Amino acid sequence: MHGSIALIEIGAVILGLGLLGAVSARFAISPIPLYLLAGLAFGQGGILPLATSEEFTATGAEIGVILLLFTLGLEYTAPELVGTLRHNAVAGVVDLVLNAAPGVATALLLGWGPVAAVALGGVTYVTSSGITAKVLADLQWLGNREVPVVLSLLVFEDLTMAIYLPILTALLAGVGLVAGLSTLAIAAATITVILIVALRFGRYVEMFIAAPNEEVLLLKALGLTVLVAGVAQLLQVSAAVGAFLVGITLSGPLAHTAREVLAPLRDLFAAVFFVFFGLHTDPATLPPMLGIALALAVVSVLTKIATGWWAARRVGISPLGRARAGIALTPRGEFNIVIAGLAVSAGLNDRIGPLAAAYVLVLAVTGPILARSLEPIVRWRNRRRGSGNTPAEATPASAAFDSAEPAPSQL
Repeated sequence: MHGSIALIEIGAVILGLGLLGAVSARFAISPIPLYLLAGLAFGQGGILPLATSEEFTATGAEIGVILLLFTLGLEYTAPELVGTLRHNAVAGVVDLVLNAAPGVATALLLGWGPVAAVALGGVTYVTSSGITAKVLADLQWLGNREVPVVLSLLVFEDLTMAIYLPILTALLAGVGLVAGLSTLAIAAATITVILIVALRFGRYVEMFIAAPNEEVLLLKALGLTVLVAGVAQLLQVSAAVGAFLVGITLSGPLAHTAREVLAPLRDLFAAVFFVFFGLHTDPATLPPMLGIALALAVVSVLTKIATGWWAARRVGISPLGRARAGIALTPRGEFNIVIAGLAVSAGLNDRIGPLAAAYVLVLAVTGPILARSLEPIVRWRNRRRGSGNTPAEATPASAAFDSAEPAPSQL
């Protein structure tokens, strides 16, 4: 009987996710807020709590984060990653300072203490790579000149997480300075080893993963990714970061094929991940945090737009391209929930989880809406000014949007 109920619950969850995905596609919004709402509805304090499928959702949530970051890693090669970080390190630091500051300040003003400030600073800092990638693809912005700037900032954030998460884990565990430094040293050594393998021996990893058909490729890629993620987590590195670094070792046609065969699994387990977080958030705790979450979201939108604008301006992108870069960075999602989940699991502060959930809900919805609204607003403004040509009416995507770009000397 217990097994049959678990199967019914799992089937209902997956079917429900499919229906919510269809709704999000119909209205051209991100499905993440809908998944979070579903988790809130069927979790603790919800209308119909799920009782027997928790183990499945917990494991599925971990796999979801791993696959999200692995497929993101497939977008880069190791040399590209190193070169990108070298040329955009200053912009990455500006991104870190501008966008972690609101979370740090909020936690300190609320009297939650320095450890909570570190956690909430991470929540407000990091952009949702998954939502941003989807927005860029959906709006056909991938060919635009500002996209490399956006991607370089996302990579910098992801690698910053590789340093940040071990530090946060040590702080949450209350370990001493020596133990904390040891944890960070192990994490740094693990990341260095994986990067060296990616840079020097990536072709051997590709030879190992290569398979005569998609079924074997799926099993090899999934197995290696989860295995390395587990080892990374055992060595005090985020499992998600380990998966990301595995992704960058694959390139070319193999990376393209791996992305295609893993995409359905990634989408399934990523959805389970967001539901899992919602399941562990009591809806009754959200309203008291909603005002703070809205204020924090407004500040975060402004700081991310400022970050993208400044970073794109440095490389001579037009004003519209700068605006697109900033708005593309505004959504929050997977890593923000991971950070809040770590803090909640450690019993740090029972209000961080609800605040993070409300904050992510707001920005997961408004980020894509702002991106979708930008160019219609620009066209409307141009019509009001009597312009005979608008960004959308000129020839192809990126060339059209950047045709009026000022020279670097004018910036």
